Amino acid sequence: MKTIITIGRQFGSAGREIGEKLAEKLGVKCYDKELLSRAAKESGFCEEMIQNHDERPTNSFLYNLVMDTYSFGYNASSFVDMPISHKVFLAQFDTIKKIADEGGCVIVGRCADYALSEYKNSLHLFIYGDEECKVKRIMEKYQLSESKAKEMIVKKDKQRQSYYNYYSSKKWGRADSYDLCINSSVLGVDGTVKLILQYIEDFEKRQQEK
Repeated sequence: MKTIITIGRQFGSAGREIGEKLAEKLGVKCYDKELLSRAAKESGFCEEMIQNHDERPTNSFLYNLVMDTYSFGYNASSFVDMPISHKVFLAQFDTIKKIADEGGCVIVGRCADYALSEYKNSLHLFIYGDEECKVKRIMEKYQLSESKAKEMIVKKDKQRQSYYNYYSSKKWGRADSYDLCINSSVLGVDGTVKLILQYIEDFEKRQQEK
């Protein structure tokens, strides 16, 4: 299995759980927080710093600076002057590409679909869910009241959305940013995994025919 799956997800939609089960079925690795540890090791940043900036944008973000720097190779001086959040983003971007070059895998979040947009063997998914299901899942997982769970969902999704919209040229959660968007509340976690497996199988067949 050479296909690389990236998963964007709403908070509470079970996107990470779906990613882990999918990876297990495919016999490949699933990268979520593991990606941060690896980015830290390979970039020389301490892991805590990378976690602090994980999927969180900065308001002073200079989009063109980072993308120009990334596209044209960063020289020492521009890299030194760059805000820490940009450096963390670039470290993750590099790590995502290295992971993808090693073979099939599942990568959750962190603009992985944008980092791998040139990879023909990648499929980009977005998992969302019904409000009721997401709230229930977050209440159970974090032992929260309904109002606190709702608050947490709004906050987390805002963070993810603004991070994604800053660092990529696409819009978070919008259907045309991905290959497939799935409401995990309809089929549940296992049913969603089953549907994605079928999608991957057909995608790989089609790739072979090209």
